Amino acid sequence: MKYILVTGGVISGVGKGVIASSFGTILKCCGVRVTCIKIDPYINIDAGTFSPYEHGETYVLDDGGEVDLDLGNYERFLDVTLHRDNNITTGKIYQQVISKERKGDYLGKTVQVVPHITDAIQEWVERVAHIPVDDSNEPAQVCIVELGGTIGDIEGMPFVEAFRQFQFRVKRENFCCAHVSLVPQPRSTGEPKTKPTQASVRELRGLGLSADLIVCRSEKPIGQSVRDKVSNFCHVEPEQVICIHDLSSVYRVPILMEGQGLVEFLSERLQLNLTLPQPKSYMMKWRNLAERFDFTQSQVDPEIEPTEIGRWEVVRRKSCCYVGVDLLRKEVNIALVGKYTKLEDSYASVLKALQHAAIEAGYKLNVSLIEAANLEKEMKIEDPVMYHKAWQTLCKSNGVIVPGGFGKRGFEGKLEACQWCREMQKPFLGICLGLQSAVVEFSRNVLKLDKANSAEVDPHTPHPIIIDMPEHNQGQMGGTMRLGKRTTLFTSEKSVMRKLYGNKPSVEERHRHRYEVNPKYVKQLEDGGLKFTGRDTDNKRMEIMELDNHPYYVATQYHPEYLSRPLKPSAPFLGLILASVGKLAPYLEHCNSSKLCNSSNPSDLSEDSGKSMIGLRFSTMFCL
Repeated sequence: MKYILVTGGVISGVGKGVIASSFGTILKCCGVRVTCIKIDPYINIDAGTFSPYEHGETYVLDDGGEVDLDLGNYERFLDVTLHRDNNITTGKIYQQVISKERKGDYLGKTVQVVPHITDAIQEWVERVAHIPVDDSNEPAQVCIVELGGTIGDIEGMPFVEAFRQFQFRVKRENFCCAHVSLVPQPRSTGEPKTKPTQASVRELRGLGLSADLIVCRSEKPIGQSVRDKVSNFCHVEPEQVICIHDLSSVYRVPILMEGQGLVEFLSERLQLNLTLPQPKSYMMKWRNLAERFDFTQSQVDPEIEPTEIGRWEVVRRKSCCYVGVDLLRKEVNIALVGKYTKLEDSYASVLKALQHAAIEAGYKLNVSLIEAANLEKEMKIEDPVMYHKAWQTLCKSNGVIVPGGFGKRGFEGKLEACQWCREMQKPFLGICLGLQSAVVEFSRNVLKLDKANSAEVDPHTPHPIIIDMPEHNQGQMGGTMRLGKRTTLFTSEKSVMRKLYGNKPSVEERHRHRYEVNPKYVKQLEDGGLKFTGRDTDNKRMEIMELDNHPYYVATQYHPEYLSRPLKPSAPFLGLILASVGKLAPYLEHCNSSKLCNSSNPSDLSEDSGKSMIGLRFSTMFCL
């Protein structure tokens, strides 16, 4: 087993997660099996009880683990399935050590940070590194470990000491340290400053770890002279300095890193014996993805006449030929009505899933975050400017998404958004609390159930449309929700969601919720036109909701965003994007006729077949 430790310096949030994911992407493209571990030095057992404003969203794994959002980056970049133990926290380590001490496993010895805590960290890493995470069901060959926080933080000291020992435990040829540091470029001078990086590397070396690679993060590209300066003062060769500036997308990061000789260095440093040089098809899927994203983000050409829609051209770039590029690029505007809109990372997976779907459909994605509370009627009196601005943004959107959340703040605003989408025939996707909001709104305004509500918002409501689950423990918050991957069975063959999923009889998605639709009201809701087209295996829990006679009004109790991938977008999100641009009907018709819904690209629809175009296409790619 080979190990790559990724540490950070100068500031947190410098991009270690994307850098670590890019290491894995490059190695996986070389045919190497890769796994990832994220270390968070906080004392919390997991990320389940965090406010989204603390560390961003809580990411949920197949086994129900509530973990840091960086594990979402790993899964999306590498297309692997990680486990709860791939996220290590100080709380988990101390809990394990204290539990062993209570059992007497330390034979009466004094339990200390060194060696007991550091040993527990090393044993955890070695154990988890050998757990298979892909379809091969074989242990990985390289384990990438990201140490959260910044070198020098007191919380991270036990982990740094653990890896100081670990490098000798696994031998030098099996251990590599990559240090990610910020190189600031003050506007006053415009000159990149390397002093912070020098100090950070010096502190890392003082703690017993030497950086084999220094990844310099900057706003603008860094010249060779700066790279040479970092090399000279940080005790590494110039080729061991990787420079990553702000790029058009995260999909460009692995490409930029690979272009700086990373494969050659890792092959030699870790004795991976990789084939060099790599074949022409190396990283081709990733390069194509980056090209597609950049093309969708480019501006619409005002010189193109509407009559030219449907005209095709061939674009040659480097050694590849991209066939099927629609000359007219379009945009899609999606409004996200949420509770934690002040921090985009609160909805990181939702935004990524929307992006994946937009790339697949060939549209430039514009997402407007709307604070749900600003849509409520009370806000019209308290702050009319914010109220009208929020409604104006909502009305300008092509589609609306109401994601998950907890608590009653902004709940009425979400109901307003649901009602507006339902009445105005606006494409709508609700997730978790979004489904619950749609059901409550329908109960109030269609079924005329006065004061219908969720028991989470109003425990004394006369019509508890949404109730807490029997297994939910009200006395303890951490890890007590319905978590992880569960099976949903489709109840109708006419379901739009079933068609989007490729006409499968069932689907497996990840859950994270405490409340569910009250079974007592299901028949009344369905008689009114709100259909529950997906249920759990016991036929008790409502998983998918669809509205009759609407272009796209669907909601899921599960979180489909967690399984969305750049090259395989989530079906509900793809449905929202296609419905928002008026292309859902021809896409579903094409799927039914070709029976290739889940594998065919919506771009394959052509004018010749009588179906509308779906925008930008790199549908067929030939390597010359």
